[in-house]
Amino acid sequence: MDFDGLSVDQAPPISAPLRFFLTAPLFGVLAGVLILLSDAQTLSSRFSSDSIAITHAITIGFLSFVMLGALTQMLPVLAGVKIAKVDMVAKISHFFLLFGTLFMIFGLEYDFSKLILSASLFLGIGFLTMIVSMLIGLRNIINATASVKAMITSLLFALIIVLLGMHLLASHGTGKFSELHVMLANIHSVWAIFGFAGVLIIGVAFHILPMFYVAPRFKKFCKQKVVWLISTGLFLWLALNLYFESYAIVAKIWVALFFWAFATTVYLKLNARRRPISDVTVWYWRSAAIFMTFGAFVWAINDFYDGKYIVVVSILIGGGFIFSIMSGMLYKIVPFLVWFHLNAKGYMSIPTMNDMIDKRLAKTQFILFIISLVGFIISFFLPYLLVIFAITFIASMIILEYNIVIPVLIYAKIIKTKPDFDMSMFTMKVEK
Repeated sequence: MDFDGLSVDQAPPISAPLRFFLTAPLFGVLAGVLILLSDAQTLSSRFSSDSIAITHAITIGFLSFVMLGALTQMLPVLAGVKIAKVDMVAKISHFFLLFGTLFMIFGLEYDFSKLILSASLFLGIGFLTMIVSMLIGLRNIINATASVKAMITSLLFALIIVLLGMHLLASHGTGKFSELHVMLANIHSVWAIFGFAGVLIIGVAFHILPMFYVAPRFKKFCKQKVVWLISTGLFLWLALNLYFESYAIVAKIWVALFFWAFATTVYLKLNARRRPISDVTVWYWRSAAIFMTFGAFVWAINDFYDGKYIVVVSILIGGGFIFSIMSGMLYKIVPFLVWFHLNAKGYMSIPTMNDMIDKRLAKTQFILFIISLVGFIISFFLPYLLVIFAITFIASMIILEYNIVIPVLIYAKIIKTKPDFDMSMFTMKVEK
């Protein structure tokens, strides 16, 4: 593992990212239960209350929780960014996002307008607290790396989609929809997937793949241009949708092309890594690359079919690409946090990162997850199979939660014992 360029002394308290990570799979379980209780015909419409609730149980409840938890850890470590009162910020954000997501899901499911309006407020506070705090911390960056620039771009997209999301959700709460509602919903979803999550994944990959997998470093062009080109494509897509809608397909192909190129690059770099030891996290990255390749293609041509396959696009990109990478990173980041924080406190007799996760269970979880994704696509054409794959998805999320809880329990057990070394002797006292 390559720790070059990490500001390990800037790491936040372990509780800050862990609260987000431990919550995420629980929302995955909830999403699976909602799918189980729904029906394929209702879910085939992206604007049905069930679809919106389930989509956001996954996108906010799982994906955003993992991404915000990762940013909480990575910004101080990768960029040396000091997030003021990071533990308090994380607690506030987590509280409002947790209840805001639950309010949204159950408000939409039971058509409870006050709960939906409360969700709009809570989610706004939860997201903006974290996003603004991070952007303020990033103001002082002097020499921003490609990863940091991607994170800044991602957070700016996140700021926009959160404001749009608050407006869209408030519209559901009041029952008053503007003429631009569908357009705003499209901007919200496309920029969330490609602008926030997609750009963040690309930026993180620049550092994570060489660090965790000892893969070849990304070339200069990829680091300096790809995020800028994707962002340009997303703004071009917006402009064309507003003024020349029939030509919006050009921008979609533009964005899809660069994500396809990124997916191919990731796959090739994993094949060329210096330590070709395969584990479930490598499988997740590889499957994500494959899903993105198909997803980008289907998204680009979906306009020729009047948006008929948008649900398939969501499964391929949202589930197959983003969800896969977030799941894989949980298997890497959580054991790393436990090992790193125990090591920093002077504990030497601790399990290795690889020993903290049951490999057989992790492989089982991965297989169940992939079966679920493929099954959801099949269920789009054969609706009666949806129940089976909802159950496999629930099972995969339960196993994922168990797998990341185990390292935390190891931390809780070891931290109660006496360290092998007294690290306080290395702490310098500052004279006042």
